[in-house]
Amino acid sequence: MRIDQGNGNGNIPDRSSREWCQEALTRLHAGRPESALDAARRAADLDPGAEWPYRLMSLAHERLGRDADAVRAAERASDLACGSWSARLRLAAILRRVPGRWCEAAEQAALARKFAPEEADPEVMAGDLALLNGEHADAERHYRAALRTDPGHPQAQVNLGLALLRWDRPRPHHDPAWPVDPRETGRARRALEVWSRQSRLLVAVATVAIGVCALFFDWGAQAQLGGFAVLVLLVPLTVRQARRVGRWPYVPAMLSRDPWLGASVVSAVVSVAAFAAWLLLAAVPSVPAALDPVWAGLAGLVVLGWPALAALRALAGAWRGRPLLALAETARADERSARRNTGVTLWIVLGRTWSVLVPLLGGALAVEPRAAVVAVAVPYPLVRGYLRARHRDNGWLLVATALVVASAAACAAGGLLGSAWAWRAGLGALGAAVVVFAVRALRAWWRGAPGPWRASLIMCDLPMGSAPSVPLDAEVRQTFSYARGIVLSYGDDRGPRVAGAVASVTSSGELRLIAETEAWAAIEADPRVAVFATDPLQRRFWVEVRGIALPDSNVLRVTPKQVSVGEFPGRHQRR
Repeated sequence: MRIDQGNGNGNIPDRSSREWCQEALTRLHAGRPESALDAARRAADLDPGAEWPYRLMSLAHERLGRDADAVRAAERASDLACGSWSARLRLAAILRRVPGRWCEAAEQAALARKFAPEEADPEVMAGDLALLNGEHADAERHYRAALRTDPGHPQAQVNLGLALLRWDRPRPHHDPAWPVDPRETGRARRALEVWSRQSRLLVAVATVAIGVCALFFDWGAQAQLGGFAVLVLLVPLTVRQARRVGRWPYVPAMLSRDPWLGASVVSAVVSVAAFAAWLLLAAVPSVPAALDPVWAGLAGLVVLGWPALAALRALAGAWRGRPLLALAETARADERSARRNTGVTLWIVLGRTWSVLVPLLGGALAVEPRAAVVAVAVPYPLVRGYLRARHRDNGWLLVATALVVASAAACAAGGLLGSAWAWRAGLGALGAAVVVFAVRALRAWWRGAPGPWRASLIMCDLPMGSAPSVPLDAEVRQTFSYARGIVLSYGDDRGPRVAGAVASVTSSGELRLIAETEAWAAIEADPRVAVFATDPLQRRFWVEVRGIALPDSNVLRVTPKQVSVGEFPGRHQRR
């Protein structure tokens, strides 16, 4: 008896090409991309004309971070089967990661949608491209179209939630269509952020220090000299960060694409200018009393501008998008990113609830305490979303939610009963919710884990373009090789049409047709065709191949999507 040890990985050397493809797909799902790449290469060696192995090679290279190799493999698959929607989808998925080839990725995704309008994956890819480009309305439209085709598609469900939340993509400053590496614009963004942060912090600390020295120690002149020294210190700091920007031609577009980055830079410029004006006014020997409010306002702008901008950004983040609708979509998906996004979305809803309760209860205290009874209804969307999502965030979210609900109930009771202790308990619970959020955020920051903020939202990015190709077996190939009459069916603006054709089968499993000239224009508009043939050697055997036809020189290349075979009825079956 002969026992073959294989190659040490349990591989069987006499597998067919398609069996090796199935093995490669299994290894990819198991998180073994290097081993999957080896299996896909074996499949390609056994059948060089098949495109499925190259798509799996592209997926494996992508998992390994080799984008250039992944692009080459995907392009090879697209060349072998130009009408394969899976090959176009695979090419779109990898081209979107390559700087300067975003437009090509969008074109390939559009072709995949055109070739397979009945499939959900091409719509999901179009939605992903729109979402990454900040086009939330288009992304929502594509994801809903995908869910109409496949209501349980996890990637469409999760990413639709992000579109409804008006998600900030990872690089909001970068246009994917720019022919520049996003890492370079990322370094420019980092330099601008560091400069704005350091400048604002420096002038704010200097303003407080000068005020303290002048008011409590009578060191006004020395403190002013220190303030001017701070302005001098800002010069080398600014020059250093300006050199790190590098990509200055892209900076104006970066600031317009990322409003918060632009606001941060503008805030730093205004803070430095206000600090300089504040020092100049303080240096004037006799400042008119009418300018005292201006002097105080400049100091307040320098010191409080940064916290005010941070508070405004947090408030805008809480009120951006439609989190309750997003929660309904995301909670239905059984995927790890869905569970993470569900927790973050609930924190966003909690922030909204808190931001409504604070002015409502403050206004009730100032005007009419009994109006606080309205606060009871404010936490209802939060409680409903929490119960619907059935999410568990290690107890932090549950505690914060309970505190907000208790705060609304206690303040409402205090307003109705006139109880000061109820008011104190309610406002204390509202403050305790802030403490819980802060501790949860600090804990996440310390551990480097996802926190309760919008930046922790992530896309669901499942592998695309791995669907098996449709093979033509030996019997189907024989039918097209010996058929005397072949019928090509296509559609135009007048309805279904048929035409005679001559066909041959290539080694890659495509059909090559020579058809009537009038069919070409219609096929260019709608490439979906059906090719029918009968086998003269087996008179009752027929074959129908549905696929995508694309012009190639003077022939039509038909990539199969579906193959049907059958037999005509015999004499005893005619009735």
